[in-house]
Amino acid sequence: MCIFCKIVNGEVPAYKVYEDEKTVAFLDIFPRAYAHTLVVPKKHFETIDEMDEEYLAALIKSVKNVAKLLKEKLNAEGYNIVSNNGRASGQEVMHVHIHILPRFENDNIKFEFPDVIEEYKEKLEEIHRKIVG
Repeated sequence: MCIFCKIVNGEVPAYKVYEDEKTVAFLDIFPRAYAHTLVVPKKHFETIDEMDEEYLAALIKSVKNVAKLLKEKLNAEGYNIVSNNGRASGQEVMHVHIHILPRFENDNIKFEFPDVIEEYKEKLEEIHRKIVG
């Protein structure tokens, strides 16, 4: 059983900040930002594309609720939402989870997309054809 399933089942303690019928949110024990929070479905899914529509809708609704909660309670000026899906993306716990990182002016957190990859920019038409047929 994965660590997030153990948290959901109450077998491992966590600093829960939100919970409903289908999801739970708790503070990340390896925070990358002040009040870095994870939102997870209570049912085990490894990646977002494996989720059924009911749990996916519940998850995104909870992400919205938790982001709003963190903004209001902490006076956050913004937030980043991140979800790694699959090992190649950097997913470490193979249970869907969405990171919410509250952001503040001058928090000195560097969160940036990589530079534009010109080679891919030049291949947009080819990439589009592969995706849509």
